[in-house]
Amino acid sequence: MHVALLQMRLLLPSRTLKEKRAIVKSVLSRARNRFNVACTESELHDQPMDAELCFVTVAPSVARAKQILQELESWLVSERPDLEVSDVQVEEL
Repeated sequence: MHVALLQMRLLLPSRTLKEKRAIVKSVLSRARNRFNVACTESELHDQPMDAELCFVTVAPSVARAKQILQELESWLVSERPDLEVSDVQVEEL
């Protein structure tokens, strides 16, 4: 079994923490349901226009784990064009 981590920094179209929370909660919930990944907001909790989200998956091979996370990234970009991805890091744990 192999574990892979995807960290994404996003620029959000929100002005308040309440708006940010709604966006982040929606993205995390939909990612969990669609890709069966563990995910959380890892940093930037008090900044309404920025978020750092982490997604983790377990797969039988490194290639499959990275493929799942790449699909997730592509899905997020196409599904939420209002969110701007400013940084992406993928690593094997």
